[in-house]
Amino acid sequence: MAHPNSSNSCRVLMVYPRFSAATFWNFSVACELVGARYPAAPLGLITLAATLPPSWDIRLVNRNTEELTEADLAWADIVMTGGMLAQQVDTLELIELCHAHGKPVVVGGPDPTSSPHVYAAADFRVLGEVEGIIDEFIAAVDAGERSGCFTAPKFTIDVTKTPIPRFDLLKFDHYLYIGVQYSRGCPFTCEFCDIIELYGRVPRAKTTPQMLAELEALYQLGYRGHVDFVDDNLIGNKKALKIFLPELAAWLKARDYPFEFSTEASINMADDDELLRLMREANFFTVFVGIESPDPKTLVHTKKKQNTRRNLAESVHRIYRAGMFVTAGFIVGFDSEEVSIADAMADFIEESAIPVCMVGLLYALPNTQLTRRLAVAGRLHSDFDVATPELSDQCTATLNFDTLRPLRDILRDYRRILARVYDPSAFADRLERLSAMLDRSGRPRDLHEGDIRRKVASIEMVHKIIGRLPEAREQFWQTFVKCAKSNPAALRYIVILMAFYLHLGPFARKVIATIDAKVAELELAAAAGGAPVAEAVAFADLERAAATARAAG
Repeated sequence: MAHPNSSNSCRVLMVYPRFSAATFWNFSVACELVGARYPAAPLGLITLAATLPPSWDIRLVNRNTEELTEADLAWADIVMTGGMLAQQVDTLELIELCHAHGKPVVVGGPDPTSSPHVYAAADFRVLGEVEGIIDEFIAAVDAGERSGCFTAPKFTIDVTKTPIPRFDLLKFDHYLYIGVQYSRGCPFTCEFCDIIELYGRVPRAKTTPQMLAELEALYQLGYRGHVDFVDDNLIGNKKALKIFLPELAAWLKARDYPFEFSTEASINMADDDELLRLMREANFFTVFVGIESPDPKTLVHTKKKQNTRRNLAESVHRIYRAGMFVTAGFIVGFDSEEVSIADAMADFIEESAIPVCMVGLLYALPNTQLTRRLAVAGRLHSDFDVATPELSDQCTATLNFDTLRPLRDILRDYRRILARVYDPSAFADRLERLSAMLDRSGRPRDLHEGDIRRKVASIEMVHKIIGRLPEAREQFWQTFVKCAKSNPAALRYIVILMAFYLHLGPFARKVIATIDAKVAELELAAAAGGAPVAEAVAFADLERAAATARAAG
């Protein structure tokens, strides 16, 4: 994309808002072990930075990894911020802070696009895909305008003209991995998902030379290690992807495999042996899959029919045999759950041997089919689109609608799943079974020099990790030794997943304590003749309820 002919200079401070610390995804202990500060870098902001005129001076502050200082604000002519729903609270605080310092604020990203009214206090709102509207915004700033709302046309942006992100603005040592994006959009129609509302159902992919140029830029800056393709469904445009992957494999081989890749994709990737082979050759090592529920009725109800056309556990195992381990998302609280789903979901997780499972409660996101259906039925809570400090992911603040099944039963289901899945012995057992299936043959045996994950591979680090797992130390050691003997090529991934458990185990126990407090509250209300237990209750006060319960002993 050609830059506007702006001769004006402008000092732009880009600020990435904080996520809540209490989130499934922050992997704080894993970061600590390798000296990182946060898992992921702010790809959206550095992509935005690349669309701005070269005469504009840009600085980046990530509030998840560093402090925003008075000197930062004093330097800036304008502040750009925004992000996802889980960053809404901090974004709104940032707007107030910047205004207190007399600085105009620009907001953008998925949450402002979905809920622009929430960000009315911002001076500028840049909504939708930035490439489609940034020229108008720059022209307005150059003309001296001090406010405005700029909305990009939906689903029409040509991503083949998206510039290379400003990777040079990142402090690589702050992150576990760096993100890139190959495509936008997803062909499926899952009722609860906002991706198709934001990016459409026709996936748009970058060209192979364009994508390799992005990776080359990252390589030339000296980064080595884990790179995440942040696409919401990497295989949405399989035809284009199958052209790209062989070129990616050749690029990697010519540079001695500087990067190892992860991504998100739909489970139907397991149906395509050629695709699995190409991803294997392109050095993908893990994939996140949205499984949501083992119940076919629920999958049909929520319009995730693509998951009903196969044996889900066998599909996961096929991905393991292609040398990639699976992390997965599951959701509790669908209308179609007429009886308990807990044992069926936990049994499926065990059968599939998926160690890392993001099990959450259903949340009606702004601007989704689910939200519109619930609104028509009068079931949405009045404050459904107002984030709270506790809303960091679907584990800690959800169910923002009146449920059909008694809320107490849904919470008990959720608690039972977490207790079973994140029991340390169960987790170690899934690691052991994963290590028996994960075929890493034909892959580079050693991580590249400069990859911070090399620190985890040392025996000293293994002792440190397992030493912090007193509740199942012997079983984790057994898993480590068995993998070392039977599948040494998979060992570093098993150790990394053990490190993840240092966060996931305590996090699950914290969420369980929160649920226990809420269930107790519901039972007291029912015993006192208060609101029926079946009535959905706002879930955002769970952290406060849990804290009260803990303080009371």
